[in-house]
Amino acid sequence: MNEKFIVGLMSGTSVDGIDVALTRITGKGIDTKVEVLAFETVEFSEKMRQNIFKAMSPELSNTPLVCSLNFELGYAYADAVKRVCNKAGFNLENLDAIGSHGQTIYHIPNASSEWIASTLQIGEPAVIAYETKTDVVSNFRVMDMAAGGQGAPLVPYADFLLFRNPNRTVALQNIGGVANVTVIPNRSSLQDVYAFDTGPGNMIIDGLVKHFYGLDYDPNGKFANEGKVSEPLLVEMMSEAFITQKPPKTTGREDFGQAYVEHLLKDWGHLKPNDLIATATKFTAQSIAYNYETFIYPNGIVDEMIISGGGKHNQTMLNWLKELLPKTEIKTSDDYGISSDAKEAIAFAVLTNEMLNGIPANVPGATGAKRQVVLGNLTPNPWNTKRV
Repeated sequence: MNEKFIVGLMSGTSVDGIDVALTRITGKGIDTKVEVLAFETVEFSEKMRQNIFKAMSPELSNTPLVCSLNFELGYAYADAVKRVCNKAGFNLENLDAIGSHGQTIYHIPNASSEWIASTLQIGEPAVIAYETKTDVVSNFRVMDMAAGGQGAPLVPYADFLLFRNPNRTVALQNIGGVANVTVIPNRSSLQDVYAFDTGPGNMIIDGLVKHFYGLDYDPNGKFANEGKVSEPLLVEMMSEAFITQKPPKTTGREDFGQAYVEHLLKDWGHLKPNDLIATATKFTAQSIAYNYETFIYPNGIVDEMIISGGGKHNQTMLNWLKELLPKTEIKTSDDYGISSDAKEAIAFAVLTNEMLNGIPANVPGATGAKRQVVLGNLTPNPWNTKRV
């Protein structure tokens, strides 16, 4: 039996911490089966979190910071792997591979007159491989971009393997820092799957909550629920060019990060804190709904939206989504036995398994790539002398 024990690592645009999933994967391709043995989110120290945000900022970043942070994150990822294995009582020596998405520092999905299309994720895989004595697969996005894609979203391949339903059209809606959707039509093949970013997820909300309350997120949507949506501000936010842009499309902190939050505080700071938070929360929900109605529903109604990511914990946002999309049943990935917090880490374990089996794992209908390609770079275990 083709069985591998693989750890998937993910730290996203929310910069909450490192999601780490220990998995047992059997099979490959369409026959893939995944069992999650342990999952944990390892929080970043406040200093590291601030350094990551600083590295993401064109105004504040510098080359020594990015250089140092690359290795610092490598050690943090290695420690997270050891931690989840220890939690599961799993011997690290029995681990077959680690799949590390890394921390996105900057993403340029489309070329401009000044920059070529490119992406940068850091978290040095050599450090992870050395510290854990395990093969590491990383840098998943770059081969898709080399093939003419936007390097994102990459989770749709795993979504298709794990959530396809022959009788229902399913949309996997992740609401992390960014919100993205994978659409799997009923009775579809991988070639029928498409995906794209719908806009901001939690990043604007988190930025406002941090500014006003010193917290990292809005607990269960409490502040949004206590506020009143500003319709003029919501209209302005919905006029952002990215929201109405046709797929394939990807976004990030470059569009909706700290600079965007500072703009809101400058131009709309006369609003009450909870009114700003409520409006930002409604913006995420409404931008998702707009993209469904404009780019998905014309291809057929979505029977189920399956939500994952931190937004799953924001009940105010979920209530608005239910109001805005009454034709679609809204569930979470937990309803299918896959933790909504762990789903992306699990996805990178799956992508690692495909890379080790030489199977292409991008979805051109999601990224815009010219062809399917094998994703990820392999950093071999330096302690394995059998290769010599």
